[in-house]
Amino acid sequence: MSQTRVVVVGSANMDLVAMAPSLPRPGETMLGTDFVMVPGGKGANQAIAAVRAGASCAFLGAIGSDAFGVTLRARITAAGVDTGHLRVVYGASGVALVMVNAQGENAILVTPGANDALVGLTDEELATVRGADVLVAQLEIPVQTVTAAALAARAAGTRVILNAAPARDLPPELLQAVDLLVVNEGEAQAFTGRGREEPRALLDLVPRAVLTLGDAGAWYVDRDGTEVHVPAVGVDVVDSTAAGDAFTAALAVGWGEGRDVVDAVRWAAAAGAACVRKLGASVALPHRAEIDALYAPG
Repeated sequence: MSQTRVVVVGSANMDLVAMAPSLPRPGETMLGTDFVMVPGGKGANQAIAAVRAGASCAFLGAIGSDAFGVTLRARITAAGVDTGHLRVVYGASGVALVMVNAQGENAILVTPGANDALVGLTDEELATVRGADVLVAQLEIPVQTVTAAALAARAAGTRVILNAAPARDLPPELLQAVDLLVVNEGEAQAFTGRGREEPRALLDLVPRAVLTLGDAGAWYVDRDGTEVHVPAVGVDVVDSTAAGDAFTAALAVGWGEGRDVVDAVRWAAAAGAACVRKLGASVALPHRAEIDALYAPG
């Protein structure tokens, strides 16, 4: 089996992660228990996760000219991701302030920094997209950039997976280029006005969709009439910060390798479960052996 080629276009942030018994309320000061500083951003996380899941991966993103940017490039490259198209923009890198409680729930504040400057994809960057098996994108970068990448992928026959997070207005031309949409319940509610009770509402937007529901598993639906619930894999939760990124990347890799899309969702659920057992974002992303160990075929 040849190695799946994944291109991720998206954000890169430095994640400042603090653990505390509970999440502070507005105006409250609370003593935390642990702190880590690790590379993050949905784009960088998904690129690293794709490599660990067994794909080759190129990352299209932007970092700042600050110390965080130097660290981000070094860490992402060290993870085996092709960073030849990672831009450096004068100014601050993206930063995420992450608070995690004892139950693994989190609250996240992101300042985009250099990510907002990722506009105007070059011919070389678009050629990289066209040469991939799967394009993965999210919405922490300008929507026009995601749209340009998706249209290039569609024209070349490259599959397009959009993890529509955070929820925002999407142009029709982007939705028409998406092969598979991945959203959580809050995002589904924002796009369709419906949550877990009607995952098929997402099919008004795209031909295939996955609705992730945390410890309640995920729904896969498509316009051919498929509607399958994939249960979550039971593990002890430490930090759920990057679970969605591990899920999306594994889904892209599994589907790109030729798995049936429902089986790819089951494999992705194992990746999400493996991720939540560790603190932090990119450092918690699972390797292929960890995913396989939790994978439960349907």
